[in-house]
Amino acid sequence: MVRPSARENSEWLTALGGGGEAREAALTDLREVLRAGLRRGLTAWLQAGSPQLESLAEDAAQDALLRILDRLDTFEGRSRFTTWAYKVAIRIALTELRRKQWQDVSLDRMLEPEADEEHGMSVIDPQVGPEASVEQQDALARIGRILQEELTPRQWAMMKAVALRGIPMEALAQKMGVERNALYKMMHDARLKLKRRMVREGLDLGELMAGFEAGNTSGMRVVKGQGG
Repeated sequence: MVRPSARENSEWLTALGGGGEAREAALTDLREVLRAGLRRGLTAWLQAGSPQLESLAEDAAQDALLRILDRLDTFEGRSRFTTWAYKVAIRIALTELRRKQWQDVSLDRMLEPEADEEHGMSVIDPQVGPEASVEQQDALARIGRILQEELTPRQWAMMKAVALRGIPMEALAQKMGVERNALYKMMHDARLKLKRRMVREGLDLGELMAGFEAGNTSGMRVVKGQGG
């Protein structure tokens, strides 16, 4: 029997891309490699040996196998095959973990966070000089005007939830009772509206955001305000 760690990249690809007993053996080996890796990698978020970790590792490994088989032709050989496969699996696991963290949060709370959650948040860096600060405020005003005029309140709420608050697309789609792809289309349509509006106004996103970098060598960042 070939040990999983002893397989070369070409051997993985040949076995998984083929059929019969060789393919089944490779799938079994890869599943074990992924489960073992996930058990170690997920201890940063879940307690080692806990039922939650074991269940997530099992489910993510299985889902990853299906995704890996569909994407074998995208493997470029820049790393070990098992390293590439593990990256697929850990992304799946972390996406599911994030989704579960939001499963008990209502849709209204996702789209309209309470005031204290956003209180004091600002994208203006207080360390920049007065001139750069004015440029940042002007850019924010222009962006805000375009957002208000081009997006519906619902579209803007969804974009904030996903892009600014980091709510997983899967969790939001589940609460909305729509397919993930349908939510992707809603977001895509909203981005297109913004892009077309910027083109009509002769705005370049890079130039618009340049004001946030003036006088700030670390680039634009989100900082906590002083309250008030």
